[in-house]
Amino acid sequence: MEPQLSVSVADGVATLVIANPAKRNAMTAGMWRALPGLLAPLTADPTVRALVLTGAGETFCAGADISTLREPGDEQQTLAVRAEEALAAFPKPTLAAIRGFCVGGGSQLAAACDLRFAEEGTRFGVTPAKLGIVYPASSTRRLTSLVGPSAAKHLLFSGELIDTDRALRTGLVDEVLPVGELGERVAEFTRTLVSRSLLTQAAAKEFADGLTDRDAHWAEQARGSGDTAEGVAAFLERRPPRFTYGL
Repeated sequence: MEPQLSVSVADGVATLVIANPAKRNAMTAGMWRALPGLLAPLTADPTVRALVLTGAGETFCAGADISTLREPGDEQQTLAVRAEEALAAFPKPTLAAIRGFCVGGGSQLAAACDLRFAEEGTRFGVTPAKLGIVYPASSTRRLTSLVGPSAAKHLLFSGELIDTDRALRTGLVDEVLPVGELGERVAEFTRTLVSRSLLTQAAAKEFADGLTDRDAHWAEQARGSGDTAEGVAAFLERRPPRFTYGL
């Protein structure tokens, strides 16, 4: 099977799958390059309300394909940063569903998602120190915002792999599931996300990510969306809301 990224959409959730089974789903230059282009139509698709990023088979992503690092220049790192930034900028909720190994570029992609759910036994690592690579500033800041300066330095300085218990304690992941239950939990949680107001989610995502100068924009969006009126009416009528913002 050739290395590839694939996308499917069902019930309002887009699933983006990393597949390179011969190399534990390592990302090739072509895969990094393709990622932003795959996200663009999902951003524009009003039926897509959330995105799940996962790996094919029993692992998430073992990082960048190291064999490509022998190529001249720093194209691989540039492409990885562009892909990471495109994922982080995706305006709808994103969730990484992680099992097996989440290392190097895999951790970079997982950190760019809003949330990370992992299966027990997953191993995490940020490993540029093993290769003499300077980890990008934007990636370092994102990692630090998740786990704090000390934990980020531990991961970056040592390149050691950590288990799900430590990942949960440091904030690298949000939930840890028993083996065999990750898929069910992700499906359950994304159903919840799809049922909520995308207006609220999109604004909260911007504010949480530090874009705090758009209060007026989101106030205008709220006035014109009808989501607030629908949410209040549904609460008073004791029925599920039917939010329409973004549709």
